Amino acid sequence: MRTVRLTLAHDGTDFFGWQVQSVGRTVQGELEAALEKITGERVRIAGAGRTDSGVHALGQVASFRTTSVIPSDKLRLGLESVLTTGDLVVLGVADVPEDFHARHSARGKLYRYQVLNSRLRSPFLRRYTWQVRAKLDRTQMREAAAALLGTHDFSSFRLAGCDARTPVREMHRLELIERDDGVLWIELEASAFLRGMARAIVGTLVEIGRGRSPASDMPAIVTACDRGAAGRSAPACGLTLVRVDYE
Repeated sequence: MRTVRLTLAHDGTDFFGWQVQSVGRTVQGELEAALEKITGERVRIAGAGRTDSGVHALGQVASFRTTSVIPSDKLRLGLESVLTTGDLVVLGVADVPEDFHARHSARGKLYRYQVLNSRLRSPFLRRYTWQVRAKLDRTQMREAAAALLGTHDFSSFRLAGCDARTPVREMHRLELIERDDGVLWIELEASAFLRGMARAIVGTLVEIGRGRSPASDMPAIVTACDRGAAGRSAPACGLTLVRVDYE
């Protein structure tokens, strides 16, 4: 028995998220079906993050256990030949230590949210950005973001149904990056994320940027430990899992 790690990218637009469901196309389901064709085994794949419907990935990581002796490079080529839709690509396959687990072994993640802050639509960015027409106050958003750095109880940004054992997370970096094309990147780097945490934080920052509440409210939003205290969640289409970190 061996443990295999996959690194993959996907456009989440046409997926019902990561996790296998009774109906709808999922990333986990596509990978497991492809591996069964290649190895003849029914394997169960663990993902580093259970991304929601519509969320994208540049560097998602998955792992599975198998008795197959097909070399890693041949497995990657096999997956490339089976996964032909173009919106799910396996970038790398590698044998890893037996105790490696894509989710439990992770030590940090980087998410990027893209906001198109413009009154004009973009046919090329519509699948990957949230268009916000109102001018956003970046200074207020940055001040609010600074209040989230460090270790906090992030219950105010946690969706119902989250199965995390603790809501405490450490936010290493929360940065707003201006781009020349009118897109605002909001990058969130933390030890781990609660279900819906990244989108809830972005939605709250955007509400502050719109002037609906001041940046000075953010500490009180955090200490409330109540999802109702924070802003509405940003749409899934703007969120991308960029990287998963391991020791």
